[in-house]
Amino acid sequence: MERERLAREFGARLVFHGGIDNQQTLPFGAPDEVPSEVRDNIRIFRGCKGHVVAHCHNLQPDTPSQNVLALYGAVEEFGG
Repeated sequence: MERERLAREFGARLVFHGGIDNQQTLPFGAPDEVPSEVRDNIRIFRGCKGHVVAHCHNLQPDTPSQNVLALYGAVEEFGG
């Protein structure tokens, strides 16, 4: 789903949860690629009623722990 459209159409009424890709970025991306997606989500959902920065659904078993740590480190760094 297009995050920008969701934020624009429903952001005034909804709190969004997730948005960090658990099919490509987290399992297959490098740890230094994860913060970019976190930063994008924070930017996209900033004007919404709320946003919980997290991975979509559950983490895949092949997700490297370094990528999970990069996710939460980026949330702390960017103030999500």
